[in-house]
Amino acid sequence: MAGGHGPTVRRRRLAGELRRLRERAALTIEEAAERVGWSTAKVSRIETARVGITSPDLTRLLDLYELDAGKRTALHALARTARTRGWWDAYADSLPSDYATYIQLEAEAAFIRGFDSMLVHGLLQSEDYAREVIRSALMALSPPAEVERRIEVRLTRQNLLLREENPLRFWTVIDEAVLTRRVGSAETMHSQYAKLIEFADRDNVTIQILPFNAGPHPATAGTFAIMEFREPYDPDVVYVESMTSSLYVEKDTEMYWYTLAFDHLRAAALGPNESKALISEMAEKSS
Repeated sequence: MAGGHGPTVRRRRLAGELRRLRERAALTIEEAAERVGWSTAKVSRIETARVGITSPDLTRLLDLYELDAGKRTALHALARTARTRGWWDAYADSLPSDYATYIQLEAEAAFIRGFDSMLVHGLLQSEDYAREVIRSALMALSPPAEVERRIEVRLTRQNLLLREENPLRFWTVIDEAVLTRRVGSAETMHSQYAKLIEFADRDNVTIQILPFNAGPHPATAGTFAIMEFREPYDPDVVYVESMTSSLYVEKDTEMYWYTLAFDHLRAAALGPNESKALISEMAEKSS
């Protein structure tokens, strides 16, 4: 699934349930569409979570699939929560839709692991480092107020790691080049090293550094993040970001390759304690 309008977790969950109900009813997409008087494309888009579904349309499908009252109530509740607004909606006027989609997925994730090849992950950035990164990404084309709103969003996202109940588990392998790439002033880099050390001390965060001498590796194409969710029937998704768009990978075969690449990266990287020691060493040099 490519593009900037990836589905939220709850919409994906609802789509999967509707697909399973149709298959249990022994109906093809074409047959289901004909029975309810819709186009085949509409049913397909709903089942692949490319579009949401209204309450009346959901009722029509559940009538067709002869679902009992208790399960109907649960699916209607799921459909309503799929449309629930999150804290990020307060920033909707300044967030690209692909970024908002990512934030929704991130907020629902139980475990994120991945590789950061160019910059410190947004969940681990200090305020000054984030300011420099966001200014650079916007290429001075946005007013200062928008930059500050983006910084607020980035720092708010970090609450996922800091909350007391069920904090997000986060495991990142960071290319050593990220630590040596100067972002802002020496003071900015020093505060960023300190932030990484602070997060590395948390039980739910694992930080490993991939040293230069590790040589070639499976992720030379760049940064990626594998997201796992709390519900076992919510499929994992890989998020890959480029300058102008985002890609969400969900196919089992492609998921396997990203998972395998991450396993190779963490095996080649310094251990968490060695990584923390390296970050501390660089923090001392920057002071």
